[in-house]
Amino acid sequence: MAAKLMSNTPTIASDYQESVESYRQLILSTGEDLQRPGLEETPMRAAKAFAHLTQGYHQSLDEVVNDALFPSSNRELVLVQNIEFYSLCEHHMLPFHGIAHVGYLPNGQVLGLSKFARIVDMFARRLQVQENLSDQVAQTIMDVTGCRGVAVVMDAAHMCMMMRGVNKQHSTTRTTSMLGEFVHDNQARTEFLSAIPRRQPAF
Repeated sequence: MAAKLMSNTPTIASDYQESVESYRQLILSTGEDLQRPGLEETPMRAAKAFAHLTQGYHQSLDEVVNDALFPSSNRELVLVQNIEFYSLCEHHMLPFHGIAHVGYLPNGQVLGLSKFARIVDMFARRLQVQENLSDQVAQTIMDVTGCRGVAVVMDAAHMCMMMRGVNKQHSTTRTTSMLGEFVHDNQARTEFLSAIPRRQPAF
């Protein structure tokens, strides 16, 4: 049986006006003039954009899954691939983006296909580290479905490596998270890894 669905959403109060003021102060720290036409509305726009980019903090797993679990006798690999995601690096608050591939081995029930993308988005729309993001997606799918195993691979390009620091424009990062039968069953692991696309260049 699947584990009882629990919300992974932190109870974080959203204060739009405080966010707007923070952006105002940040812009002023550059020496810019907030009264000039191009910047007058920027703190408000930036606050709204940041709220969207971090909306995963305010999503409930129960609402995301929405009871989309269905009985099934299928026990073979189910693979949902090329799920685009966008996130913010928790170290520099710069974007990283890429694609996720999610595979699982059903155990009497299957999850609606769109829910895999929604679960990826729920965790991606937070301040993140890619390694943790992969693990969170895998563990959540394992808990929700009660499946025999989950495999997650994520390929992403990180702006904190491309726009600053080492300035490597073509580097990508691949993270992998394996649970259940994918940990010790080499055949299942190989089937999943051979089915997903090769990693793509950053651009």
